[in-house]
Amino acid sequence: MEILKRVHAKNLVKWAKNKPEVLVLSADLTSSCEADAFRDTYPDRFFSMGIAEQNMLSFAGGLAREGFVPYVHTFAVFIYRRALDQIAMSVAYPNVPVKMIGFLPGVTTPGGATHQAIEDTAIMRSLPNMTVLEVGDATEVENVLDVSYKIPGPVYVRMLRGELPRIFKTPMEFKKARKLSEGKDLVIVSAGICTEEMLRAVKVFEKNGLEVSMYHISTLKPFEYPEIIESIKKSKYGVISMENHTIIGGLGSCLAECMAEEGVGKKLYRIGIEDSFLHGASRPYLMKEYGIDVHALLKTVEKATKKKLKYKEEDLGEVFIPQLHSDAKAEAL
Repeated sequence: MEILKRVHAKNLVKWAKNKPEVLVLSADLTSSCEADAFRDTYPDRFFSMGIAEQNMLSFAGGLAREGFVPYVHTFAVFIYRRALDQIAMSVAYPNVPVKMIGFLPGVTTPGGATHQAIEDTAIMRSLPNMTVLEVGDATEVENVLDVSYKIPGPVYVRMLRGELPRIFKTPMEFKKARKLSEGKDLVIVSAGICTEEMLRAVKVFEKNGLEVSMYHISTLKPFEYPEIIESIKKSKYGVISMENHTIIGGLGSCLAECMAEEGVGKKLYRIGIEDSFLHGASRPYLMKEYGIDVHALLKTVEKATKKKLKYKEEDLGEVFIPQLHSDAKAEAL
């Protein structure tokens, strides 16, 4: 597995070179959000706004009205929890191209409830005019700038940083799911870091004779995937959603809404953070503790199929675990 460091930091500098209208705003977390290389390369296009996220989002809205394309960088919780009114009134309501890059989604930080964005998709997708994207590997981190830039209105991105695996060989495409496998028994739909956990179960499915359709989602709003709905209709056991987010208002809710509107009478099993805040710990511990890892998936598959899966721990695919404290700030604040 190829592992890359500070993918966004390097890509942002290269990508923005011939885009003078692109500005970067930071709220006193410049290096933690991999915006330091941009600051050093294009100092005239960088704004350090201090610990004042509400002002930063209003300021970004003003810049966008003047023809600039501001890329706001901070931890995700400080975007939607602290500045929701400013986002609604200064960004979403006028439908201006402010791109919000939110780091540390869900369990990707040991910082506890104050730093873990677990309900951001639910809140941000409820805003009119807002697009919501989520990256799942280094390839999508490299490509999400292009995708977000081409969208005319505001965009919110659940971003990854630090040391990242390259899972996908092809770029992210707006409103297009990645179909990773096809099968008639069960459908699994995942987003973000949960896709790596989903892929760890491939050999177990093969060993137990289960034919599974697996999809990776990077566009959470708008959520328009007729191919997935058709796949669910044809499935024997229904569909499982898997996300690094509360089960309320996230990927599972998106699927439920679409299934209800299309009259799909299949069972939906939602894997995600239950109605709970998280405590501070390492990513692997939190994924196991709150039931969003491969073991939670396999238990859910057993529930859906009413069959006991036969497998050993060595049947599970490898997963990349970033160091808690590294020069790439993999998980540390």
